[in-house]
Amino acid sequence: MTSNAEENRVAAVGRTVECAVALFTGVLFYFYFLLILFHLNQANMRNVVMYAVTLSILGVVVLTEKQHGWKRINKVAFSGFAWKNCGKPKSPAVLKTLSVSPDPINIPGEVTASASGSTSVEIRAPLTVNITLEKEVAGFWVKIPCIDELGSCQYADACDILTQLIPPGQDCPEPLHTYGLPCHCPFKPGSYALPESDFYLPIMDVPSWLTNGDYRLQGVLGGSDGTELGCLKVALSLHSE
Repeated sequence: MTSNAEENRVAAVGRTVECAVALFTGVLFYFYFLLILFHLNQANMRNVVMYAVTLSILGVVVLTEKQHGWKRINKVAFSGFAWKNCGKPKSPAVLKTLSVSPDPINIPGEVTASASGSTSVEIRAPLTVNITLEKEVAGFWVKIPCIDELGSCQYADACDILTQLIPPGQDCPEPLHTYGLPCHCPFKPGSYALPESDFYLPIMDVPSWLTNGDYRLQGVLGGSDGTELGCLKVALSLHSE
């Protein structure tokens, strides 16, 4: 039997793969050195700014590596949600529409979503997923490393993760079940659509390194032969209490 920690980890990985949504601590270095600018002449400003930015980025990477585990967030808001396909012109899997409201999305709270997409090939195991997660720090996008299988990670088989989340023989969660949408591999060629549906997002545990700021995520689906099946980019801002 898996422990609660392991179940939380698997669920979080599933949310990362399905959504298809970092650190802000290093930016403290940046603000600290900005204060120094007021006491320096113009000739030294450029060097100090570059020094501060460098420390910001290094601080994010180093501190991220040390911040493992989970934390409970009582209230979080996601705003500025945006997405786009980033695959090749003839990518088999394409997301055609995606609508999420309100803006901001509050957790806990209600969210309304609709989506449609298509695939021209059967999507089956092993289905690789390559996630790149970045956070804006001092005007630069910093790649968040893979920690506890979350962040900028590569997953060998998303189909296996779906099987762990929803065991075979168990009905797909609502509203997928109502609309006859599959939640296990293989996914047959064709079009898929989720009509406008309401969801309740409860209080959740999140990685301890997930902090306020602007994020962008890129997810690339790959077939067993290494072929890129599809690519999606998502951007959003996070504010938690």
